[in-house]
Amino acid sequence: MQFAPARTLPTRLGARAVEVAPGVAVTVAIALVASVVSRFVPALGSALPALVIGIVVGAVRRPGARTAPGVAYSGKFVLQLAVVLLGVQLSLSSILVVGVESLPVMLTTLAVCLLAAWLVGKALRIPRRERTLIGVGTGICGASAIAAVSPIIGAASAEIAYAVSTIFLFNAVAVLVFPLIGHALGMTPHAFGLFAGTAVNDTSSVVAAASLFATSALGFAVVVKLVRTLMIIPISVTLAVVEHRRRNAGAPLTARRLVGLVPWFLVGFLVVAAANSVIPVPGGVHDALVTFSVFLVSVALAGIGLSTDIAAIRRAGWRPLLLGGVLSTLVAVTSLVVLALTGQL
Repeated sequence: MQFAPARTLPTRLGARAVEVAPGVAVTVAIALVASVVSRFVPALGSALPALVIGIVVGAVRRPGARTAPGVAYSGKFVLQLAVVLLGVQLSLSSILVVGVESLPVMLTTLAVCLLAAWLVGKALRIPRRERTLIGVGTGICGASAIAAVSPIIGAASAEIAYAVSTIFLFNAVAVLVFPLIGHALGMTPHAFGLFAGTAVNDTSSVVAAASLFATSALGFAVVVKLVRTLMIIPISVTLAVVEHRRRNAGAPLTARRLVGLVPWFLVGFLVVAAANSVIPVPGGVHDALVTFSVFLVSVALAGIGLSTDIAAIRRAGWRPLLLGGVLSTLVAVTSLVVLALTGQL
């Protein structure tokens, strides 16, 4: 009897690359178009256009046998890799300085948002995964949080697409409304930066809102928003534990199993953030890495858009949208209340 020789690792990797290349090429092309769109409408960013274009293209022609593996690869692995590279936007010094000041607002808004997502979501009969995605997206940092959480809870493409679209809709509202609120309350640029950084999700929307209020509010708002991104870690680990218990009822959760539940891309996120703090990186290289991480998010969302089941989105109806509106309002109001109570308003 003859046995077929085992394929070496380079051979397997090469075969995998050939398999996913056509689909990845499609998602990269969509992300490039979305990046051009974001240059003309900066407040949109590139993630939402990539998702929308992907959904439209997928509605016209679903991914076939040739492109489907690469589209799935973009929607999963590229999404996780994007989360890892998001760590390049953070440093330990900025985390310590901004974290101390913004922590009361950040933790309070997150707690209120997640509790309301559970209570209001259940009252509206919204499926568990959808209300989880909308809750973490609104409470933490929009598409980045959704990207981190979706593989942990096993979210479908339609659920991810609906959650991302909902978050961006209310981000757009915040860009227009928040500067008006800030001026009406007589907020300082520093206070508005803290408000926008804790109550607006997507970085591009934070930039747009802060810029409309005052240029001097921009830098602090962005740093607050980036530090807020760290909340992805404890929430993701908690959800991993909850999912483990739900799927393995009665199974003991040992320390070894707990470590195994921590997603590899969250570990990568921390490693990159730590490395960014201690290894001097030239400004041009740092900017290129930030731009690349944002581009990878767009590639991933293009893949999710292409594989989205539009009928499932239609079946979801208006309830998840209402949940997103309620949560966005609660986060904004809670942020203002905590700012007032701490004497920063």
